[in-house]
Amino acid sequence: MRAESECVKCESQIVEPGGGPRDTFKVRRPCRVMILVNPNSGRGQALQLFSGHVQTMLTEASVPYKLVITEAKNHARELVRKVDLTQWDALVILSGDGLLFEVINGLMDREDWQQAIQTPLGILPGGSGNALAASVHHYSFPSAGFSQTKELLLSCGFMLCKGLVGSMDLVSVHLSSRQRLFSFLSIAWGFVADVDVESEKYRHVGPIRFLMGTLVRLATLRVYQGRLAYLPNTISKTSVETQSDGNTKALLLDSLLPSLDEPVPESWTVVKEEDFVLVLAIYQSHLAEDLWAAPGALPDDGAIHLFYVVAGISRPALLRLFLAMEKGGHLDCGCPYLVYEKVKAFRLEPLTPQGMIAVDGETVEYGPLQAQVHPGIGLLAPMCPTSLPPPSLCRS
Repeated sequence: MRAESECVKCESQIVEPGGGPRDTFKVRRPCRVMILVNPNSGRGQALQLFSGHVQTMLTEASVPYKLVITEAKNHARELVRKVDLTQWDALVILSGDGLLFEVINGLMDREDWQQAIQTPLGILPGGSGNALAASVHHYSFPSAGFSQTKELLLSCGFMLCKGLVGSMDLVSVHLSSRQRLFSFLSIAWGFVADVDVESEKYRHVGPIRFLMGTLVRLATLRVYQGRLAYLPNTISKTSVETQSDGNTKALLLDSLLPSLDEPVPESWTVVKEEDFVLVLAIYQSHLAEDLWAAPGALPDDGAIHLFYVVAGISRPALLRLFLAMEKGGHLDCGCPYLVYEKVKAFRLEPLTPQGMIAVDGETVEYGPLQAQVHPGIGLLAPMCPTSLPPPSLCRS
């Protein structure tokens, strides 16, 4: 049995196509990795994906790991809230995006959240959406696509074994009940949330569930009434602000957000329209494996990419938008009903009595909410500089 070696740590820079450095990335070979697997995610094949592909890659890369199979909703959240993180160099999720949502919120629940959230988080696609895994692949190999989940799994596994770490923005979400959540992917209301939640019944078919859900929802297209306001992304990158709670825990401040029962500041933009087909706030490039929703997004760009579609759009036009989104071309469609803004914070106040809101694909309470981005407070483990060859060129 191989003796565990010390982690090798250094720094490198990713160079953007324009020639300037994007950011400094730590190269960090994980010594001890906890892998959390949801056996029921997606088609229910996560354990087979691990034993058939991931286990071999980790063994060949000499990465020691512990496999944890989640048993119920919020099992992972409770686990990471209490686990001794000094025993682990990375937490890796083999599931859909929902399990990572649990893990991040469990880390942010801790008294030592400032240190805990600096634990590198890895994602291996095992669900039906796999938005973050597709985003990670895109950031690392923008010109190299993938045709199926297996290829995406090998890509993310390759990057995990390389041990490259990059910073990741998180978004603080306040609900009307005063509950606070932390999000790494998206907030959706209207059409997108409906499709995401209602297509759960088709999860056994894999990523195509979203196409099936889209077609079903198009047949009975809804319009939602609500108010939307946002703080444009015109200010420089905000720093992370904290204050003591009077005991031992530092609190992460949302300094850009007023109380939900107060008007938004004058520096905010209030959208005139109140009839919406959808509102989507996203902070990764992909909304699903085959939906390149925010072509300009980076994991640490300090921005929320806010899209909304107002009432009046026809069913064929909305379908064309989502078909174009497969290649990231929806913003080039010239659709007058689609609006895109880069923002630091936003507030959504649904007026329609019934509906659904999804945060990272998970249903949350329906009602007013507001959110603010916190740049770079998390660490994303499977990141790869564009100077490295795509995984397909590295396999034997």
